[in-house]
Amino acid sequence: MSDPSGSICGVDSLSAADARRLALRAQGLLGPRPRNPAAVLRGVGAVQLDTISVLARSHELVPYARLGPVGRAAVERAFWSGACVEYWSHAACILPVETWPLYSFRRRHFRDRGIRWHERPAESVFAEVRARLAAGGPVTTGDIGGAKKGGPWWDWSGQKIAIEFLLDTGEVVCTRRVGWRRVYDLAERALPAEVLAADTLDDAECHRRLVAAAGAAMGVATVADLADYPRISRADVEAVLPDTGLVPVEVEGWPARAWADPAALAQLDARGRHRTTLLSPFDSLIWDRKRTQRVFGFTHALEAYKPAAKRDYGYFTMPLLSGGRLLGRVDPKRVGTTLAAQAVFLDTSAAVAPMATALWEAAAWVGCDSVSIDRVEPVGLADRLHDALLAAA
Repeated sequence: MSDPSGSICGVDSLSAADARRLALRAQGLLGPRPRNPAAVLRGVGAVQLDTISVLARSHELVPYARLGPVGRAAVERAFWSGACVEYWSHAACILPVETWPLYSFRRRHFRDRGIRWHERPAESVFAEVRARLAAGGPVTTGDIGGAKKGGPWWDWSGQKIAIEFLLDTGEVVCTRRVGWRRVYDLAERALPAEVLAADTLDDAECHRRLVAAAGAAMGVATVADLADYPRISRADVEAVLPDTGLVPVEVEGWPARAWADPAALAQLDARGRHRTTLLSPFDSLIWDRKRTQRVFGFTHALEAYKPAAKRDYGYFTMPLLSGGRLLGRVDPKRVGTTLAAQAVFLDTSAAVAPMATALWEAAAWVGCDSVSIDRVEPVGLADRLHDALLAAA
């Protein structure tokens, strides 16, 4: 695919295996490991946040999957040290702070809309929140009257609605969390001057840079993939594609034209070590169900928000990645110092040893000293998995 000097030799088609390797390498799961959690974040572009914590919170699981048992405190320091900012990308995500200007288009949209999904509080509430921030520095919702009125979780107080709208529109930012609570500060105080100065991009330039970054983070992607990664419209992707530097390619088995990152294509022939690991259901490698099926032949969906009786696999099912393939999944739970695999699903007998390895590594990372297995499917592989766990202990 490339000549000895490393230049791209007119690559216009890729095998399914080529596309899979490009995706894995772009996501930091093939080849040299990223140096640290900050490097992981720069590589994937955005790390999704979520309230669910089973083994650990999802934003901790993403660097773990790429780095191995990196200290959880090191992850927290890397993400909440001021070098990152929380904002709406694929979802609520941690972003490298220098990418905050790329979301100017979204902040303009929120300002033009004038409201989130809650009824807009009185302007006096906004004035109160602004005054509290200006006079007292960074705040949590507890500092400005609390997040809820007293009803369900979505029954927000006026102060919470106001400060979240100011976050959406960029007047306020969140660069750290304490006890999972956002700490809000004025953008002009919390962001580096050069980041604030760069927040002048028009919509098209925001889209162009985000699509180029998404292409680099995925290696190869369809228009739908590129739209889903930063959550922009397909029309906006198509409008800027010619100026992103991404090159059109055909991928074996993909029904739609794809676009590849030239830097990824230049590394197509490179080989490297694959990670064997459990993935968060919110990992950016598997954000999009259709892409996951297309790239890996693997059907994946988070079932935490389904009633228990309607779950096919479990509450927080984590796919098993090994040898560049998704080979199974497990629904884990911490019970004291035991990692309890409530249900293990193995797509092939080749998944037995990798699953045992991944379970023990995850157990040690979260401070567990034993692993238990409640259920294995297919049941014919249960004894082999138990033997593999004993051998790997």
